[in-house]
Amino acid sequence: MVLKEKINSGKGKGYIALTLTSTLWGTTWVASKIGIEQIPALQMASIRQLIAGLCFVIFFMIFKKLPLPTFKQWRWLFVMAILMFVFANGLSTWSLKYIPTGLSALIGALYPLSVVLIERIFFKAQRITPLTLLGFFLGISGIGIVFYESAFNVVSSSFAIGISLSLIAMLSWSLGTVFIAKNKAQLNPYYATGWQMLISSVILFLLSESLHDTLPVSDISIKGWLVILYLVVFGSIITFVSFIYSMKKLPVALASLYAYFNPLIAIVTAWLILNEKLTMNILWGAIVTVAGVFLVNFSIKRNNEKSLTEPEM
Repeated sequence: MVLKEKINSGKGKGYIALTLTSTLWGTTWVASKIGIEQIPALQMASIRQLIAGLCFVIFFMIFKKLPLPTFKQWRWLFVMAILMFVFANGLSTWSLKYIPTGLSALIGALYPLSVVLIERIFFKAQRITPLTLLGFFLGISGIGIVFYESAFNVVSSSFAIGISLSLIAMLSWSLGTVFIAKNKAQLNPYYATGWQMLISSVILFLLSESLHDTLPVSDISIKGWLVILYLVVFGSIITFVSFIYSMKKLPVALASLYAYFNPLIAIVTAWLILNEKLTMNILWGAIVTVAGVFLVNFSIKRNNEKSLTEPEM
């Protein structure tokens, strides 16, 4: 009875964590958009990851007495930092300089589609079913609707740069997702996240310096620091803790629901706060994209269940 109560309690907290992840992560796109008006994008991402990473690492080293990672773990952390925080987070933040918040968030939401393609092409690990193809079609069509609405209002080379940065960021997140599934590291996930953030902060700073796109820290406005504070507390600490916790306590199918809500929340929040354009085409395009991602995830789950029940030959 006590065990059952503990399980139910864990699931209840898991649902709370999922709710936080689903809502807060969507708002960070808007916060980042506001932030890059005050601070160069890569520099802001660097400062954000440095502060958040220090919070994680110091907490676990001082209060949990965790040792430094081993050499093998350092290699794993470095790869994950590059994929998840330098390219995925850094480039998606940079893309907001050139394209609308909602479009960047929607492109980011396509990562389950590219995960399927990567696993199919390189590992032969996923079967492409008619349902999967329908999901791909809807996902790409939805992006096409939003892209059409945005691109033909502001046709410029900078728009193409923003789309490219978003696509690279999304593909990098997909590669990181595949990499972490196939290469496990015996590290506390929160502690590992902190080290990844710290490593990425150094790389992002060097990139920003090499592009001569930095601002003296003393020149950062109060508004800029408030945005960084929001991104650190809500976007990096609370959201990442909630995301990892929900993945532990809830079935994967439930825990992954955050991916369907994030872009919609980003679009609506950008409309309310930034006055970004929100038409029925954009809204329907977003819904179609999310539906496509859902169908791809659903088809993968069904394929995996079938493979488990099929008798071995």
